[in-house]
Amino acid sequence: MSTRIETYEQYKAAYEASVNNPEAFWAGVADQFSWRRKWDKVLEWNFTEPMVKWFANARLNITENCLDRHLAKRGSQPAIIWEPNGVDEPGRVMTYAELHSEVCRFASVLRSNGVQKGDRVCIYMGMVPELAVAMMACARIGAIHSVIFGGFSAQSIADRLQDAGARFIITCDGAYRGGKDIPLKNTVDDALQTSGGVERVIVFQRTHTAVSMIKGRDVWWHEEMAKVIDSGVTEAEEMEAEDPLFILYTSGSTGKPKGVVHTTAGYMVYATYSFENVFQPKEGEVHFCTADIGWITGHSYIVYGVLCAGGTSLMYEGIPTWPDAGRFWEIVDKYKVGILYTAPTAIRSLMAFGTDPLQGKDLSSLRVLGTVGEPINEEAWNWYNEHVGKRRCPIVDTWFQTENGGILISNLAGVTPSKTSYATLPLPGIQPILVDEQGKEITGNDVSGNLCIKFPWPSVIRTTWGDHERCRQNYFATYPGYYFTGDGCYRDSDGMYRITGRVDDVLNVSGHRIGTAELENAINMHTGVLESAVVGYPHDLKGQGIYAYVIMDSMPDDEPHTRADIAQTVARVIGSIAKPDKIQFVPGLPKTRSGKIMRRILRKIAEGELQQLGDVSTLLDPSVVEIIKDGRL
Repeated sequence: MSTRIETYEQYKAAYEASVNNPEAFWAGVADQFSWRRKWDKVLEWNFTEPMVKWFANARLNITENCLDRHLAKRGSQPAIIWEPNGVDEPGRVMTYAELHSEVCRFASVLRSNGVQKGDRVCIYMGMVPELAVAMMACARIGAIHSVIFGGFSAQSIADRLQDAGARFIITCDGAYRGGKDIPLKNTVDDALQTSGGVERVIVFQRTHTAVSMIKGRDVWWHEEMAKVIDSGVTEAEEMEAEDPLFILYTSGSTGKPKGVVHTTAGYMVYATYSFENVFQPKEGEVHFCTADIGWITGHSYIVYGVLCAGGTSLMYEGIPTWPDAGRFWEIVDKYKVGILYTAPTAIRSLMAFGTDPLQGKDLSSLRVLGTVGEPINEEAWNWYNEHVGKRRCPIVDTWFQTENGGILISNLAGVTPSKTSYATLPLPGIQPILVDEQGKEITGNDVSGNLCIKFPWPSVIRTTWGDHERCRQNYFATYPGYYFTGDGCYRDSDGMYRITGRVDDVLNVSGHRIGTAELENAINMHTGVLESAVVGYPHDLKGQGIYAYVIMDSMPDDEPHTRADIAQTVARVIGSIAKPDKIQFVPGLPKTRSGKIMRRILRKIAEGELQQLGDVSTLLDPSVVEIIKDGRL
């Protein structure tokens, strides 16, 4: 694309143009895509309702941009390379032509099973290429997909199915992940016992384990595909620019997950633009993003952004340490990976094994390294730089959120400066500001504040599914006129941005956002629990750990057993990723006279800062603080 930035001077010019005349800037970027009909107006917006519309009245289909337009030039180029969990199983390569064919066939399957434009289709699958096929087949016929991370529980699936009003779900019999077999279909069956409304379950055979197939509701993927083997090219549904493309659920500071809605044109334009400029991919280069497609990183930087740009995306089914800690490096070698994009949590877990797993691995194909999910600490950055990148690969430290659609703040690989533990500079079109608690802008450099964005970019959240007021309250009401990220931030003397962590009641555990209210609701469902309070604390591996203070109806006789039971309850309600790391049984919680829990005090105790608790005299029962301090785990 001609909108590729290749020098620092070009970055500064592009950024200035994007701020001075955003509509002309984004129209220029959007011109690179295939449209059925061009837009009448580039942008309408306000952050009060909020209302954001990009490329009004334009018509397109995102899959024509991911697939069809590449066929003439890239039909035989690998689109998706798949590396399975097991080392003895062969991988798969799907060219653009093959992927186009599979998407068209599965789009026909969806139509023949009653899926129509605007229907919501939930997808709960392992990391297999068919997950990407299912997403794009939905987009091809105008259905709205909602991918549910394969680690979520039956209850979490039921909540999402119900909120989305989904009548269809696509799953696998099971999934392989490390040394575990994950029973996906059984979990879906459990979810459907509490969530009505699903008419059809399409099951892809991955593990060939025995599963229950309900007559009239459940069908096999391979049998349905066999019926449409000669279906040819499925005509792509013409979509309006602002038609929803997908819903992706994310934790908030209240208990119920929020269905973040991204729309077709703006998301496509920004995901692609950010991929091209942050990672600076070269023709034919293999891009290995290790995220799960169940998160926004996987949506944008395994599927849509990479394929729209005509890239080659590597999908890995397993985990970094299976069957040993050299697996990532073997994959890099095997496929001559050029770009490696992973999480600080993964880097820290691999650091723990030392450099032996790297011995004998030729990593010379690596050109760009990236990190995502949380700010990377300096020790991990240095290890990644020295031992993986051999001090010759730029590291892009990317910051964005589910609600953003694509990377908002990051250095551009080899183009703009990097700084250890800093996201650095905003991408063109992104206008960040720092505000104080009253919402007053903090100007100048060498300052800290709450990170807001004052102008829309093409892939900004449009609404939360079925509850627009919740979208307004969560993102646009705290500081009127601004999108509030929920993150604290420091801007250094050079104007570079460093994310300092959440300032609301949301934890960032191994790059996964988990709301404290959601966690507390799950803990409180356990028999014998009267009340709980959850805070985060520094964790060597996960970045942030989960510390739960729990009041029981009577102190347990066997504390370790009760802790394990509570953790299991949380896993059943939310998923294993949400299990508390520490559970401290307490007789009470530090509350104000109005009943508000002073989380600041609990956080300090969890962090071990026992001498810096501040004034506790205003609490209803100050003595409880000493008891909690004495019992700290």
